[in-house]
Amino acid sequence: MTKPDPVLPEPADPLGETLHMLRLIGTLYCRGEFTAPFAIEIPKLDGVMTFLVVTSGRCWLEVEASEPRLLEQGSLALIPHGVPHIISSDPDLSAEPLFDLPIEKISDRYEYMRHGGGGTLTRTMYGVVRFDDVAAQHLLKLLPQTIHIDSWNDDTGGWLQSTLRFIASEAASLKPGGETVITRLADVVVIQAIRSWLETSPEAHQGWLAALHDHQIGRALALIHKAPEQEWSVAALSKEVAMSRSAFSARFTEMVGVSPGRYLTDWRMQVARTRLLDSADPVSVIAGELGYQSEAAFCRAFKRAFDVSPGGLRRTESQTHLSSGSG
Repeated sequence: MTKPDPVLPEPADPLGETLHMLRLIGTLYCRGEFTAPFAIEIPKLDGVMTFLVVTSGRCWLEVEASEPRLLEQGSLALIPHGVPHIISSDPDLSAEPLFDLPIEKISDRYEYMRHGGGGTLTRTMYGVVRFDDVAAQHLLKLLPQTIHIDSWNDDTGGWLQSTLRFIASEAASLKPGGETVITRLADVVVIQAIRSWLETSPEAHQGWLAALHDHQIGRALALIHKAPEQEWSVAALSKEVAMSRSAFSARFTEMVGVSPGRYLTDWRMQVARTRLLDSADPVSVIAGELGYQSEAAFCRAFKRAFDVSPGGLRRTESQTHLSSGSG
């Protein structure tokens, strides 16, 4: 009797699951009212991404080593890697450093800035955000220097553009609770901008992102992302995605760029690094939660990955914060 082909479970959406992990933390939003002439220089901001929404008027955006781009009302510019950039009424103006300009602090997460020479008015919403998940951080490394979504009259982004209109309306007359509405909507806008790029850009179908799109390799990646503590051998993963061991190993390595075993180890180390920096959990607890039988084995793997011990990483980070605070 012929053995039936294996029945695969309902396909997962590994890319969608990765997007679901995009939880924004450490966010700061600034409502800007700028009158021409104005030019503001934003320095490099490590470890974050920034975005600009033009809620009324227009302005120029010049990102490091790129030609200036005119942003009309309703335009969104996402700058994933925190690179230096200039916002201005005229790209030929000399820019003033951001931190030299006065701000009005409305809350811990919301600020208000007025600046300029008294001419034509431009209103903006500016955000500084970062993500707290390793999968999200991996995705962000693959994004381009800027992502633009232009003009809310463009029918291709109807849902997103209506959200931008709502932000503009809230920003124009900040009502009680308005800052909370704006910050939450802005979080959604950032994720939608990334989704738009993933859906339309050819670069989103290469390498790790292409692997996430793949029906079987993407599911294997999702298994590792969800449960890095499991002993995901080639045999176990290939069985889960209904492929032979050899075919799975070859295809995974070709698409992802490393073997399944190496990817699992690298993923565990990235998760561990995030946990070490963002929590006070003992090293032994983190090691156990990531599938290591002993703290010593975990520490050896971590030292190989980052050339520093888990305890050394925490001490270095702590000293960096103390130095920044004392400055």
